[in-house]
Amino acid sequence: MVPCSKLLLFFKLIPVALLITNIISSTSFNAANGEPIINDPNLKAEIVATGLDFPTTMAFYGTDDALVLEKNTGNVIRIQNGSEFNSPLLSLNVANQSERGLLGIAVTEKQQINASEPRYVFLYFTETDVKNASEVLGNRLYRYELIDNNSKMVNPKLILSLPYLPGHSHNGGALKIGPDKKSLYLAIGDVNTRHSLTQNVIGGQVIDGRGGILRVTFDGEVVGGKGILGNNQSLSRYYAYGIRNSFGMDFDPITGKLWDTENGPGFGDEINLVEPGFNSGWKKVQGIWTVNEDELRGVLASKKPNNLIDFDGKGKYSTPEFIWNRSVGVTALKFLDSDKLGKKYQNDLFAGDFHKGNLYHFDLNMKRTKLLLHDSLQDKIANNPKELQKADIIFGEGFGGITDIEVGPTDGYLYVLSINQGGGDCQKVHKPNCIQYNSTITGTIFRIVPAR
Repeated sequence: MVPCSKLLLFFKLIPVALLITNIISSTSFNAANGEPIINDPNLKAEIVATGLDFPTTMAFYGTDDALVLEKNTGNVIRIQNGSEFNSPLLSLNVANQSERGLLGIAVTEKQQINASEPRYVFLYFTETDVKNASEVLGNRLYRYELIDNNSKMVNPKLILSLPYLPGHSHNGGALKIGPDKKSLYLAIGDVNTRHSLTQNVIGGQVIDGRGGILRVTFDGEVVGGKGILGNNQSLSRYYAYGIRNSFGMDFDPITGKLWDTENGPGFGDEINLVEPGFNSGWKKVQGIWTVNEDELRGVLASKKPNNLIDFDGKGKYSTPEFIWNRSVGVTALKFLDSDKLGKKYQNDLFAGDFHKGNLYHFDLNMKRTKLLLHDSLQDKIANNPKELQKADIIFGEGFGGITDIEVGPTDGYLYVLSINQGGGDCQKVHKPNCIQYNSTITGTIFRIVPAR
């Protein structure tokens, strides 16, 4: 996944997290010893595994056992106790232009399904024809069965077939199992279209699954048999819409509510509380600004814009809970449902970016509907890095380009997946040493632990 600034991506933000252009700059780790810096002296970041090829997302599925996706190779890599297995657990035929590739993963827990059935692994990727790699079939969501002591993925079942045109970018990729343990959530961007109803374009194209967060059963059916926004076959699967591109989402472990990140077109990266039927406003509003046809910032938007599509009042717009004035390529978002880094961080929200290599930390209010922001951030807008530093929001620095954040199921530590080069808008400013998104780029898994 890879984020976007003019055209970019992730880590669960490029297609790996999702970059903003089709190339990235070579901003490497900042720390003198080659590891990121954690701004809490009681904590440190340590390398768990490295040598991954443009990793986008990861998922734990056992004690010290994880699956990592490589964007361009289509490989699903198994890592156990920090060591990579000799061969991929699975290799897929993927398109890798720009933000296309192997983008999202979610794994069920054993108790989530009948004990007699295998566990499921869900994969989201841009699929190509087996016999003709240049023929793109679509953005696809598949379900696999995990068998033989978690060593094989078999019996692929196509769950959703989604748009991949007109452009190569904004494919999204974040996947999450719902709190009910029976539903699956997928974030997909607008795939570069300018004419979709789910992008708030009046008279737009037929609704086709792009530009929102989709919610389906493990078989790809409508949850509960009834849609939130309507019962049209495609519309019934939308949980949220009006999303330009997203590489991160997670459920609050206390309330069960969904939060997400969203990339803006050079401005207005967002963190949102996503209620059922949420309309994020694109492409009429980004951040708190109106958007013109050139995707440039306009005037301040109304808190209740009247030019948005609401699907007969079922869709609800709300302003972001946090905004970066200038895009940082925000990607992964994760709640730390553990006290292993200290009680003060338990159940707090963490987010990563792709362009700056920063890991952000946010406290929530008592109702867990807002972020606790102080000083000049009380307006919910980071106008410059100094505001973030003064408000003590930057938790870690020097990660390169963050694509995913997860919590270890056994040790309760925070794990950060990144590529070693950060993602700046080098296409625009012509920085040297830029790398195409379909290039080989080294990725690393870090673990944040007490600095004993």
